Amino acid sequence: MRTFLLALMLAAAGLTGCATDGYRESGYSDYCRDCGVVRRVVKVYGEGGSSGGGAVAGAIIGGILGNQIGSGSGRKAATVAGVVAGGIAGNEIEKNTNDAPRFEITVELDDGRRRVYTQRDSYGLRPGDEVITGNRTVRPRR
Repeated sequence: MRTFLLALMLAAAGLTGCATDGYRESGYSDYCRDCGVVRRVVKVYGEGGSSGGGAVAGAIIGGILGNQIGSGSGRKAATVAGVVAGGIAGNEIEKNTNDAPRFEITVELDDGRRRVYTQRDSYGLRPGDEVITGNRTVRPRR
């Protein structure tokens, strides 16, 4: 009886060692809050709107360049023309940039939430691909 009890205790002690995860640090978890699976990828085209930032930047650059031309009242006219032309060009550049195709990527996160991310690069993602999210973007999980 003692031999059987001793063998049972040794077996239990041996199995206890198998049940622990000694290589993990305390507090570690396999759960990834920012990980998920792609459910849908759609290519969309913007409306080409502008915020006015492009016009302002273009006007400043155009004014600086226009100010380099001529002298006296000719310089003033060239500066004004540079501001106007630069503003128009900057606004159009911003519209064209906003009109570029983007991708709406629907992701089901590991915690069950669904999120839609809009970004310029799809990274070749397809439904079923595992991804990691962050900084308002989706990247393949490698």
